[in-house]
Amino acid sequence: MIILAATPIGNLGDATARLVEVLSEAPVVAAEDTRVTQRLLAGLGIENRPRLIALHDHNERERAVELVELARDQDVVVLSDAGMPTVSDPGFHLVEAAAAAGVGVTALPGPSAVLTALAVSGLPTDRFTFEGFLPRKPGERSSALRALAAEPRTMVFFESPNRLAASLAAMAEVLGDERRVVVCRELTKLFEEVRRGTAAELAAWAAEGVRGEIAIVVAGAPAREADPETALEQVLALVASGTRLKDAAAEVAEATGLGRRDLYQAALEHKGRAPR
Repeated sequence: MIILAATPIGNLGDATARLVEVLSEAPVVAAEDTRVTQRLLAGLGIENRPRLIALHDHNERERAVELVELARDQDVVVLSDAGMPTVSDPGFHLVEAAAAAGVGVTALPGPSAVLTALAVSGLPTDRFTFEGFLPRKPGERSSALRALAAEPRTMVFFESPNRLAASLAAMAEVLGDERRVVVCRELTKLFEEVRRGTAAELAAWAAEGVRGEIAIVVAGAPAREADPETALEQVLALVASGTRLKDAAAEVAEATGLGRRDLYQAALEHKGRAPR
């Protein structure tokens, strides 16, 4: 089968016993970077020398077919450079191909920069969304953030240290200077740092230059305070434009957080009071 194996995101001591056991017996390892995998094997004291096959963003679609066929007869362990394969790393297309071909897929749970950053952030963890890397180009980056401006869940991003300052500045501009942000740097490593503040404060801090692996955790948008009278006016305006009252009430309720039935009833009562 295909075995997705999580690897340490910094501290080698976070390697699980199952990871060591599986790598000690693996006949084939598909690795994001075979050099990183060789160092991992050496660091864990693993003497096994599996067949190493490069599996990265540029060749995954082509390699998926070969690896799926290999996995019909033997285990194929999939490694990214750090963390869980498929999460902003190669592996998704391989799993997709394996599922379509009826080849089994399992995972060895382990370190995750996404969950680690979320856990230490101090921001709500009951509901969250992982957004990966923001676009490199300023215009596209701002557009992506505008699409997330009303997202109520905590958001987790990855970012390059070279683009951190620009991304935080864009967050301050699009999401607001006061939006709560946490920058997690070098998680599990010797110089781990978790810096909390507003988007504006952290943008100013990052402008001086930051190094290391970066995860950004951003608070969700605050709940909007809806005015019932204004919401009713919106419902009535939709109805006047031809929308059914039931649909108009549902649309405004979703946008404001007010109760659909309350808006529907208020519109009916307003209609009953309206002069004939």
